[in-house]
This record gives sequence, structure tokens and C-alpha cells, in this order.
Amino acid sequence: MKEKNYALLGIIGPFVTYFSIVFSIVYAPWFSWQRNALSDLGHSVNSGVAPIFNLGLFFTGFIIIIYTVTILKTHAKYTSFCIIASAVILQLVATFDEVYGFLHGLVAVLFFLSIWSTSIVNAIEKKSLLALTAFLVGLISFVLFGMNVYSAGIAVPEIISFGAVATVIQFSATKIYLTKH
Repeated sequence: MKEKNYALLGIIGPFVTYFSIVFSIVYAPWFSWQRNALSDLGHSVNSGVAPIFNLGLFFTGFIIIIYTVTILKTHAKYTSFCIIASAVILQLVATFDEVYGFLHGLVAVLFFLSIWSTSIVNAIEKKSLLALTAFLVGLISFVLFGMNVYSAGIAVPEIISFGAVATVIQFSATKIYLTKH
């Protein structure tokens, strides 16, 4: 029963980020999907919703780390190493918000590189078409953004990429939850 409960953390974790993003956007009327990065919500000087946004990212990282070290590691060893690294980097994104300038940019880029790497590792380790698709969706969303194929702020490829990888984590956690007695 305990393992089943830990699997729930993999389902709940990404929802903490989604909730913090939605809540932050509702209370930040200045935010625009056409002009902003999601991290603009976490700017500790310019954003009144920074504590909500940054704590959401930080707690998501914490929850995902617990899920990974308690249950996922027995189902996907190499993927679990990558997810832990990604979760820690997500916490660094929250800790070193935009006030930190270059350092924030660095950890944000590392976060997206880490979640894409996690997707590739999971695709190979578990022969997961979903993980491969998450990698491609995330990468293509940033490539299309960089090519100015659509007019939107960088928040759009950020949420698409996070959402794709979060889906893989939630799917694996759901699978574990349903198979544990």
C-alpha cells in the first residue's frame, strides 16, 4: 500500500506547477502569453505573485524527487537518475529567479535540456513512444519559436515542453499506481 501512495506523488507533482502557474497568471494581469516567459511570474522584484510561482516550482521538484527515490527507481533506474537531476534543476530555477540574471538563464536552459535528456533516456530504457514523443514535442516547440513560425512569447514552448514531459511522469506513475496491490 505504501508504494501505491508514493506513486500518487508522481501524478500530483506536476499539478502543483500547473496550479501555481494558473494561480499566478490569474493574479498577474500584466502577464501575456505573447510577450512573457513563465519565469517572469517568478521575478522576486517585479512580480507580486513570485512567491506562489517559485514555491510551486520548488515543491514540484521536492514531490517528484520523493516519487523518484521511493518508487520510480525500481521501475526505471536510469530514468530515475535523470528525473532527480531535472527536479533539482527545477528547484534551482525557482531559487535563482530572474533577479539573478545570467544564473537564472543558465539554470532555465539546463532545466529544459535535462527534461529532454530524461525523455530520451526513458524512451530508450522503457522503449517508450510517449517519452520519445514528449522529447520531440518539446524540442519542436522551441525550434518553431526560434524560427518565429508562430507569434508568442517563450512561455508557450516552455509550457508545451514541461507539459509533454510531465505527461510521461504522470503516465508512468499512474501505471505504477494501478499495478500495485
